Amino acid sequence: MTQVLVEKPAEQRILLHHISWQTFKNILMESGTDRRTRFAYCQGTLEIMSPLYRHENINRFIDDLIRTMTDELDIGMSKGGSTTLTRDDVEAGAEPDSCYYIQSEPLMRGRETIDLNAGDPPPDLVIEIDISTNSLDKRGLYAGLAVKEFWRFTGATMQFFVLQPSGAYQSVDQSPTFPWFPADKLTELLADRLELGETQTLRQFRAWVEQQIVAP
Repeated sequence: MTQVLVEKPAEQRILLHHISWQTFKNILMESGTDRRTRFAYCQGTLEIMSPLYRHENINRFIDDLIRTMTDELDIGMSKGGSTTLTRDDVEAGAEPDSCYYIQSEPLMRGRETIDLNAGDPPPDLVIEIDISTNSLDKRGLYAGLAVKEFWRFTGATMQFFVLQPSGAYQSVDQSPTFPWFPADKLTELLADRLELGETQTLRQFRAWVEQQIVAP
C-alpha cells in the first residue's frame, strides 16, 4: 500500500468539551459565514478547525478526482463544499471539508439552500481530511446526520465508510458510488500528485477512469 508521509502540519484544531447544543448554535450564528474556521459538534464536544495549506491542497485535489469521475461517467453531481449541516433532533452539526449530492442530485437541482431540520436530504458523500491526532471522531457525527458514504484521509491512508441499517458505519475497501474505485487507489493518487504534479496526475487518472468504463 502506498503511503503519503506526514511532514508538515495540515490543520490547527481546538477541542472544547461539555458544550451545550444551544451554545454551539449560538457560536455558529455569532461567527457568521465570512471565516476560515470550520466547526463540528457531537455529543457535547465542539471542534474548531483552521485548515492550513496541506489540508486544503489535499481536499481540493480529491474534489478534482470526484469531478473527473462524475464527468467521465456522466453522473449528475452537486457540490456542497463546507456548507453547515445541522440536525436538532440528534444534536449534531458539521462543516465538512467537502460534500456532494450524487444519488440525491435530482432532489437538490435548482436549490440554493439546505435545511436538514426541514427534511432536506443529507449529502450522499462527505470528505474529511483528518490528519491531526486530536481531531474529533466524525463517524458518529456523520452517522447521526445520515450521510450514506464518508471518506476520511488520515495523512497516510484513505478510509471509506458506508452507513449500515444499524445506523453505524462499516469500513469498506471500495466506494459503492464508484464501485471500481478502491481506497488504496486514492491513497496512491495523493502520493503521485507530489511526484508528478497535480495536472499530470489528473490527466493519467482520467485515462485510468476511461479504461475502467470500457473494461468488460
